[in-house]
Amino acid sequence: MTKYILRRLLQIIPMVVIMATISFLLIRLAPGDPAMVLAGEDANPTYIEAVRVKYGLDQPLHVQLWRYLSRLVQGDLGQSMSMRLPVAQLVRDRLPNTLILVLSGHSLAIVAGAILGTYAAYRRGSWPDLLLCAVSSALYSVPVFWSGLILVLLFAVTLGWLPTSGMMSIGQTCTGFEHLLDVLRHLILPVATLALAEWPPYFQIMRTSVAEVMGSDYIKVARAKGLGEPKVLYRHGLRNALLPTVSLGGLQIGKSFAGAILVETVFGWPGMGGLAFTAIFTRDYPILMGVFIVVSIAVLVMNLVTDLAYAALDPRVVYC
Repeated sequence: MTKYILRRLLQIIPMVVIMATISFLLIRLAPGDPAMVLAGEDANPTYIEAVRVKYGLDQPLHVQLWRYLSRLVQGDLGQSMSMRLPVAQLVRDRLPNTLILVLSGHSLAIVAGAILGTYAAYRRGSWPDLLLCAVSSALYSVPVFWSGLILVLLFAVTLGWLPTSGMMSIGQTCTGFEHLLDVLRHLILPVATLALAEWPPYFQIMRTSVAEVMGSDYIKVARAKGLGEPKVLYRHGLRNALLPTVSLGGLQIGKSFAGAILVETVFGWPGMGGLAFTAIFTRDYPILMGVFIVVSIAVLVMNLVTDLAYAALDPRVVYC
């Protein structure tokens, strides 16, 4: 197992280089001139060209790519052109907030999908099953930013129960447990928005998986031995039914990071989504590249964690 983990971690290095190359080329092909944005609309051509030379934007594309990859393998993500700060510092300050949002929303989506999917499988064909299927289909087709705005309108504006945006109350000076509660209040709506967008696939696959597993021969044998239905479900059924859900989790984690960017923008959550959103409008290439690379690494690591969780649930899976 240790050799497998080390091999997978080493494989991350060339994959990150490949993704960095693709991202670099796609960003450079996008319309817009960062030198003109940085210099200002009224800047003269001489000053714009000086800005372009300062940041190496006058060099051929392959030269820019080689310089960037050379710094990247040394752990240097470059310097922001608009904020004049190291990209690594900007990402380091925002990454924990994004991870809190993504992991909380993703975990809630998995738990809700597994529980409701199991319930719907047991009540297959009944009105609760049909209602849950309809709700999951509707939520799956709703854009994440739209559901976020609806939650803000309902729970923050109309009812006034929760804050509309930010990570903490403006001007608050509390510390300790009171500060934690304040952050949690601000976290409820973003996490709920992300979970609502993520749980339908888990619900559908869990519903199908539980229905298939509970009809298997070994489940019939367990029932014939006189085991109670809860014991049959939890001891023999759910462990096998969860395997497709775990596999889906590794695939969905990338979508969670993409959804988190929109959620952070809607709720003003100080994560990497807001950083990327600002970088898009300022054409800040180093920040965009830094965000893409860090998110790519996070997705690759989470895929490794998913594989290890799959092996823990299914003893037939052995990594060597």
